[in-house]
Amino acid sequence: MKRLFVFMMVLVCLSSFLLLISQDASAWEGKVVSVADGDTVTVLSKNNDQIRIRLYGIDAPESAQAFGAKSKQSLANMVFGKVVRVEEKDLDRYGRVVARLYVGSLDVNAEQIRQGMAWVYRHYCRDSFCSGWIGLEAAAKNGGVGLWNDKDPVPPWDWRRDKRSPSTVSATGGSPAVAVSSGKLVYHGNQRSRVFHHPRCKDYQCPNCIIELPSREEAVRQGFRPCGVCRP
Repeated sequence: MKRLFVFMMVLVCLSSFLLLISQDASAWEGKVVSVADGDTVTVLSKNNDQIRIRLYGIDAPESAQAFGAKSKQSLANMVFGKVVRVEEKDLDRYGRVVARLYVGSLDVNAEQIRQGMAWVYRHYCRDSFCSGWIGLEAAAKNGGVGLWNDKDPVPPWDWRRDKRSPSTVSATGGSPAVAVSSGKLVYHGNQRSRVFHHPRCKDYQCPNCIIELPSREEAVRQGFRPCGVCRP
């Protein structure tokens, strides 16, 4: 019996060790060098690779939505210029690493939800801890925190669906509308090419399109030229 007990303890320890190795294999550290929006960042790895990270299990307001800029700023305040731990979960269709981010012991994904800066992305958040995140979202909503201060905030997945509807302007041409129905219009300027894009442009969320411009006039004033595709 004693030998059996020892054998079982060895198996438990070995299983825990293998699980730890498995977790560490998909986790790494790097420095956040840019923040695209409230759920997407770029991390510079120790090999000097710039890796685009989509935060797992959350969906933040798009940049052109109400609270989009505040959500982005919230994330930037937590991670920009800091070393983060990246726990990879998946790879999305855009080639981005889907992951949980930590600054020290701070769970960045959960913190965005707690501060009312993002929704739980229920369609994709399937892990056991997601129920805890749903609780954080409910608390933020009940407290009117962040985006929940709005009477009727529009979930980003609904906003994206509406944006793709026939009534919206195509990014292949035509004159875009001067406003976005669910939030204030914000153009994005490419800091390298100095080209600015309409929110419905396919290049609106390009890696270098991080300059927020409140109007076409302001974009031109800052030396940006309009995109030849979406013609903002």
